[in-house]
Amino acid sequence: MIAHLSGRLIEKALQRLVIDVNGVGYDVTVPLSTLYAVGEPGAPVALRIYTRVTEEAIQLFGFHTALEQQLFERLIAVNGVGPKVALAVLSGIEPADLVRAVRQSDVARLTRIPGIGKKTAERLVLELKDRMPDGVAPHSAAPETAEDVVKDDVVSALLNLGYQRSAIDRAIDRVARDGQTRDFELLLRDVLKAMTGGR
Repeated sequence: MIAHLSGRLIEKALQRLVIDVNGVGYDVTVPLSTLYAVGEPGAPVALRIYTRVTEEAIQLFGFHTALEQQLFERLIAVNGVGPKVALAVLSGIEPADLVRAVRQSDVARLTRIPGIGKKTAERLVLELKDRMPDGVAPHSAAPETAEDVVKDDVVSALLNLGYQRSAIDRAIDRVARDGQTRDFELLLRDVLKAMTGGR
């Protein structure tokens, strides 16, 4: 089984990388968090790999961190959750936030991940609550406010549009400095303006 790949990035697309390792191109499926962490085509890249073998194909799933891979492997072990859903989860929430949400049975936070319904979120909590990776700090902040929920929704929407998480966070910080409270549509509009130089 392939457990690690190190080489040169030759193609980069949504949730897909092609890595040249000594003249052999490996097609690797990745979550958005890993996609944003690697460089542009031509750059060196090293990924942890989960190899999935079925009757139809051999699939490679790549991860920038050990935590991402651990979460992926736990997610696909849940009844009814395959690689596609697992990647959607990892693409819609930060790994540490996922660990905290599952440990705290925060179904509402999990259902804000695009493509994750209430039944799937409840199943994740039921089957994974006591199986989350160690080493993630417990959540000590105050409970989420309505404004936090709106921000999370805007982040999820922009991630699904292909924007980088770091750029989204910087734009939200700039917009939030004026102290104005916004609903989802207003915050999304203002963050997009900030990201495109309209502010």
